[in-house]
Amino acid sequence: MEATQFVDYIVEISQSIGPVYSKRMFGGHGIFLDGLMFGLIADQTLYLKADKDSKNDFIDLGLSAFSYNKKGKEMKLSYFQAPEETLEDLELMNLWANKAYSAALRAAKK
Repeated sequence: MEATQFVDYIVEISQSIGPVYSKRMFGGHGIFLDGLMFGLIADQTLYLKADKDSKNDFIDLGLSAFSYNKKGKEMKLSYFQAPEETLEDLELMNLWANKAYSAALRAAKK
């Protein structure tokens, strides 16, 4: 699947939580709802926003955090790889997208 097709697919299967849209950023795409970024797509991989309340849900499944190199140093963001099943199961996508959006809402309140 081509990169833009993958982004369009993620946006489409995330619509159950609201009018989700994407924006190009940093060589990838941000996934947004109501102006809040709750997802990130890099190298055709979906990462979802996590925080102290939800991070262990990702870690318990062995999913890794999004990271990149900055001046030779590994930087990690609070986005974790989405469970593979979410890409094929609309109910699971709804659950995990809501979890990620909730983390984005909590972060915005701080």
